[in-house]
Amino acid sequence: MNRGVGDRNILDDFTIQFCEIMERYAKYIVVSGFVAISHGRKRTTEDIDMIIEKIDFDTFVKLHESLDFGGFHCMQSTKVTDIYDYLIRGDSVRYVRKGSLMPPEMEVKFVKDEIDEMQMRTRVKLPFTGVDIWFSSIEFNIAFKEQLLKSPKDMEDAKHLRIIYRDEISETLIKDIKKMIRQLRLKNER
Repeated sequence: MNRGVGDRNILDDFTIQFCEIMERYAKYIVVSGFVAISHGRKRTTEDIDMIIEKIDFDTFVKLHESLDFGGFHCMQSTKVTDIYDYLIRGDSVRYVRKGSLMPPEMEVKFVKDEIDEMQMRTRVKLPFTGVDIWFSSIEFNIAFKEQLLKSPKDMEDAKHLRIIYRDEISETLIKDIKKMIRQLRLKNER
C-alpha cells in the first residue's frame, strides 16, 4: 500500500525524528495543522509548523549539521549562513527528507514576538497524540486558528480541538490570546 501525506505514520515519524534532533539544540513548539492531525483529525498537510527559540549562529551550525546527518535537507539553501540569515530576518525555512522535494516538510521559524515567547513558556506535551514532542497549548492553537488564520480548514481544526478538550480548555485564556493577536499581529492590517 502506498502511504500519502495524510497517513499519520509518515507525519509522526518525520516529526518525531526532526524534533529529537531539534531538542538537543533549541527549545521548540509544533503548532497549527499537525496539532489537529495528531489528535485524529482526518486531513492532509504538506508541512508541519515549528517555532524555535532564537539561537546563536554557532549553535545553529551544530543543529543544521545534525539535521543533515539525520537525513534532512533545507530546501532554501545548502549554505548554513544563508539559512540562518533567513531565520534572523523573520522568514521561515523548510526541511524535507534528503532526496525528496515532496512533503512532508518541517517549516521552521524563530520566535518573533511576545506571543511566540508566551507559547514557548507554556508549551506542553499532549499524551492524547501518542507523539512525545512539544506543542503550543490547545488554547493558543484554537485562538490562532479562529482569530488569525480563519480558513475553513483552520476553523474545522479549532472545532475538532474544542470537542476533544471541551472539559479542559480555558475560554478566558482563549479570549486573552485572541486579544493579544489583535493587538500584536493584526494591528498593521487595519
